Amino acid sequence: MTLVAEVRDLRVDIGGRAIVDGVSLAAHAGRITAVIGPSGSGKTTTGLALLGEYPAGAVVDGEVRTPAGPVGYIPQHPASVLNPARRVGALLADIAARQGGGRPARGPRAEEALRLAQLPDPQAVLRRFPHQLSGGQQQRVVLAQALLLGARVIVADEPTTGQDALTKQGVVAQLAAVAARGIAVILLSHDLDVVRELADEVVVMRAGRVVDRGPASSVLEGLEPAELRAARTPRPRGPVRLETRNLTARHRTARGTAEVLSGIGLSLAAGECLAVVGRSGSGKTTLGRCLAGLHRAYEGTVLFEGTPLPRSLRSRRRAELASVQYVFQDAKAAFDEHRPVLDQVARSAVRLRGATPGDARRTALSTLGEFGLGESLAGRRPGELSGGELQRAALARALLAGPQVLICDEITSGLDADTRTTILDALARLGERVGLGLVFITHDLAAAAALADRIAVLDSGRIVEAGPARHLLETPQHTLTKELLSASAKALS
Repeated sequence: MTLVAEVRDLRVDIGGRAIVDGVSLAAHAGRITAVIGPSGSGKTTTGLALLGEYPAGAVVDGEVRTPAGPVGYIPQHPASVLNPARRVGALLADIAARQGGGRPARGPRAEEALRLAQLPDPQAVLRRFPHQLSGGQQQRVVLAQALLLGARVIVADEPTTGQDALTKQGVVAQLAAVAARGIAVILLSHDLDVVRELADEVVVMRAGRVVDRGPASSVLEGLEPAELRAARTPRPRGPVRLETRNLTARHRTARGTAEVLSGIGLSLAAGECLAVVGRSGSGKTTLGRCLAGLHRAYEGTVLFEGTPLPRSLRSRRRAELASVQYVFQDAKAAFDEHRPVLDQVARSAVRLRGATPGDARRTALSTLGEFGLGESLAGRRPGELSGGELQRAALARALLAGPQVLICDEITSGLDADTRTTILDALARLGERVGLGLVFITHDLAAAAALADRIAVLDSGRIVEAGPARHLLETPQHTLTKELLSASAKALS
């Protein structure tokens, strides 16, 4: 086996705390090495070390070697590495130009990279800005960048995060194809189903240390994949909290506008969970952003307790802002990197509920504690927390506003099983205890089954099937619903 990258006895300290402690890792051409472990175990820090990147203020010891050349990186939060002011075509053309070749070849090379990354309509994607793509589409654009870069090693940090089961199968196939071309893949993942299917070797981390390593078949033995459980029994509906009537949304493109949602009509009752599922790019995130006032280019009406809400967040009153809160898929981008997380969570209660700073801080500490984030973690800046820890902090911040409707966009994606269960259980309790209405945007049908009272299936911007979760999951009528369930069952088998 050809060694293309290596980490030896890596130690990374921040503020006197070792977030990576004596880790060694080897990447071999054509091999997939998976690094698994709970949120905060040091997986991402170890992976980023191969790119020579470390958290601010880190004290680093050990050796990192990448003799084979460039290392590509697919981050858990893809928007963080995509320039929001430039179209995808321009971003990829720049990389193609740096790799050589004449101008006429750049467009075809970019299109081919997008096809290899499982994006079926490359020309349409090339014309869009990153914010006009779903999270799954953004992630595949970043994969295309890595392929264009000609990397000999690719570090893939939760590459299947936020993707539906059908698309996930495509990404799994693509990463396998990348390895087949002799590229080493370091896969950082909580998704044991994906690891089981792809990995040659598995490295298990906990609290910054390697606690197990070896062939995937032996290391994963006894570790159970997630289950696609039977859907919960629907509860009697309470009063309607949120409603859309004939909602049609558009994105601006280089050629004018493109319709991404068409004639959406749905309602959410107090204490109810509505799961919105569908393929990547089906319009799920745009729907959530319209509800929250983050996407104003739509026709139709969004009503809260029977009263139309202003289209723009900037036009909503403080009470309206507090009542409808949004938790982003990319939690890192939603925090100010220069301020402690605790201060930002507490600020939500001060700004939207008029709480005193002292009361807000106490409530913030209590809420963060319910999600497993103690005061020492909460007092750190966002860059010092893992993706899973930041996702829990983002949820706590939204809850401190005292919302009556919470819109969660893929918040269980990329979380380890224990953290995912903690969040789902907390959301279920909130719905039962305080009557919180939840719009749960997800590709995770197991999570939808465990949490949702009703499910709406989106395809190409339209609701193609909707109804009680149990009925829809047990007796699906639409072809897409059947395909999603079949793909999920196959992944979990």
